[in-house]
Amino acid sequence: MLDVPISWQLAKVAVSVAMVLGLGAIAVRVSPKVAGLLSGYPLGTALALFFIGLEISPTFSAESAIHTLAGFTATMALGAGYWLCGRKPGLKGVASGMAGAITLWLMASLVLAQFDFTRLTGTLVTLCAIVFFTWIFRRIPDSLATARQSFSWGALCIRALLATLIVFAITSLAHWVPPAWAGTLAAFPVTMLPFLLILHITQGPAPTATVIKHYPVGLGSLLSYALCVSYTYETLGLAWGTLAGFLVATLWLLGWLQVQRWFAKRREGNRQAA
Repeated sequence: MLDVPISWQLAKVAVSVAMVLGLGAIAVRVSPKVAGLLSGYPLGTALALFFIGLEISPTFSAESAIHTLAGFTATMALGAGYWLCGRKPGLKGVASGMAGAITLWLMASLVLAQFDFTRLTGTLVTLCAIVFFTWIFRRIPDSLATARQSFSWGALCIRALLATLIVFAITSLAHWVPPAWAGTLAAFPVTMLPFLLILHITQGPAPTATVIKHYPVGLGSLLSYALCVSYTYETLGLAWGTLAGFLVATLWLLGWLQVQRWFAKRREGNRQAA
């Protein structure tokens, strides 16, 4: 068994639970669209890369982050698989959605693992995938979450179990696989997948599909984060490198939201002029 301090393990649990609960609250109190955008914020990936660097080395984590850039393509494939197969309500829809999601993620990951990506090629692959999946998802209608859910102990335990198991699996496997696979695993949607499952059970497939629809356009902040830490983990260390990554990711997200507001105002102005 890996000799990892108990304090690090507890930190993984606490942060994972907080992230999933936060996304769930946003989906119900704001909208699935906003939750989908924030699902692309570097939450689970930042956690995975940070603990990989802490448990193995910053150099290993920085090298893994290069492959994480391309690994986000597999994450979008996961979302597509869930959307295609998880269109029924209830546990049956969740089970079929999970099966489709994991199948497409594995297929995409196996293809990506055959290539030795650089920062440039990894980024270009995911940028092309963002355009492709955004086009594929364009006809998914936006749907609001209708019922407000209270955070029961049962829901808390489910969120904690799912998110924690994924984080522990990724950071444990990173000790036994090369950086290429560690980076691909770090791109796995640690917070988004448990969030999708819970949203599907409590709200149905329509709001879940809305989150998936808006996930690709939110990936710019994840790309910015992974690209930043691939440079800063070796030069600045884990703590400062992580802070620099979050700063870059936040600036990108704020800029993207501003662009969206500008386009929305422009469309509204064109409608009024017509």
